[in-house]
Amino acid sequence: MKELKILVSAYACNPDSSLQLHPGEDFTGWKLVEQLSRFHNVWVITHSYNRQGVDNALEERRVQGVKFYFIHLPLWLKFFYKVGFGQRIYYYIWQIKALRVARQLHCKFHFDLAHHITFGNDWIPTFIGAYLSVPFIWGPLGGGQRTPRGLMREYSLYGQAAEGTRNAAQWLGRHDYFRRQCLKQARAILVCNKETQAKISNKYEPKIHLFPVNGVSLEDMNSNSNAKKGSKTFRVLTAGRFHRLKGFALAIRSFGIFSRKFPDSEFIIVGKGPEEHRLKRLVKRLGLESKVFHYPWLRRQELLQEMHSSDVVLFPSFRDGGGAVVVEAMACGKPIVCLDTGGPGFHIQKEWGIKIAPKNPEHVVQEMAKALACLYENKDLRRKMGEAAQQRAKEFYLWDKLGERLQKIYEQALPIEDTDPDNRIE
Repeated sequence: MKELKILVSAYACNPDSSLQLHPGEDFTGWKLVEQLSRFHNVWVITHSYNRQGVDNALEERRVQGVKFYFIHLPLWLKFFYKVGFGQRIYYYIWQIKALRVARQLHCKFHFDLAHHITFGNDWIPTFIGAYLSVPFIWGPLGGGQRTPRGLMREYSLYGQAAEGTRNAAQWLGRHDYFRRQCLKQARAILVCNKETQAKISNKYEPKIHLFPVNGVSLEDMNSNSNAKKGSKTFRVLTAGRFHRLKGFALAIRSFGIFSRKFPDSEFIIVGKGPEEHRLKRLVKRLGLESKVFHYPWLRRQELLQEMHSSDVVLFPSFRDGGGAVVVEAMACGKPIVCLDTGGPGFHIQKEWGIKIAPKNPEHVVQEMAKALACLYENKDLRRKMGEAAQQRAKEFYLWDKLGERLQKIYEQALPIEDTDPDNRIE
């Protein structure tokens, strides 16, 4: 495929993966831009909060052939970030300004393609996709996943109300004129889980590609790979933001049941967030203070080292679109126990993990405890699952391979005549 001039819309795009804002989206945005720069000239429109991380990466020449344009909104609009759904309103407004900049850049550089990467959400459209007269790629998208009905009672009344508000906003968003325009204009639509695919009209099925939002590198697989040798303690690890949708309370309760039968075990929890005090109270109430160890946060390489030194990764998130922790655990060669929903349900197969049906809290807790016991008692099964997980990561989730897959999608979406200067859309 010839070298293209590509405009990327990536609100979140930060190699430092800002913990305060959108760490998962930041990392995905940056890694996909990094991959596109291997093959094409790239212009990126992103939010100004990413400037420091991006500037540092450019100084270190971690990407070449990429130009960044940082867009900010007036400071008084930041109050939206104090309210959960307010972030989406802020983002909507930001996109209006992004479209203006995109039009100015297109008049100057005449792009072959526009690709909206982040935010990757099927129910909040991109104005660049809807209105910029350039062949358009949308995604990878999530957003179709919901908290399973049987697990809603794990939430507080506030949490249930928040989920209801989100569901209503999704319904409105999926009936938005701009979303319909994005679906219509897109040459390819990338989705990261089957729930999101199901939310897109069947008439667009020929344009849909399953494409993960999470990837790994060979370095991730090899870092500190012998860390577990010599330890006799059975080590379970989980990680993520302490938010209601992550299911950490169920993970602690299931570990409590498991550890009573297998006392030579410990549980490593990495993360912080609004649920922290509630989870600490639960650990104390269950008498697990000597077995549960909490790290408020770790750098990514430190987290990978903790995974390498663990036996099993437990990830009971209710509605993760991607599930980076799951893919990273696969890269570290660890079996995974997760719920059969969202991104984790898509990533994990029986050969390298155990998926739990999200029926209700009691079922999930008991089945996760059984899964941990099964893996504790069968070291050979752990080894086989870990090897299969790492092989799957190597074949499917390496960033370089994802970049090459993206190239094939571009080739399908862009016939040769679309990149001919005499036929370029203006």
